[in-house]
Amino acid sequence: MPRRPKRSHNGGPPLTDYVGPPWGEGDAYLFLAWRAAHDKAWKAPSQAIMLMRLERAERLGLTYEEYTLEILERGRHLGEEDAERIAEIRRARRRKRHSHFE
Repeated sequence: MPRRPKRSHNGGPPLTDYVGPPWGEGDAYLFLAWRAAHDKAWKAPSQAIMLMRLERAERLGLTYEEYTLEILERGRHLGEEDAERIAEIRRARRRKRHSHFE
């Protein structure tokens, strides 16, 4: 019987050091659909868009990746009025950084 994914699992492909087909033991179609969606979402934007995002991210104290991920996940651009959400992203960054050293 296959293991059930954790409650917080998003249903994407496995991210382990599995040796075998890239989709693991799961459905190849789902793997390819997730890969296509990921590639489309993270496709390099035009230089003008990239520079605009970088400037906004730096002004807010975020990385380009953090700012872009917020757009992809929530569909909105952050601004100064989003101080609470920006603080939450920064706290998560610190938690990630500290968990790597433990």
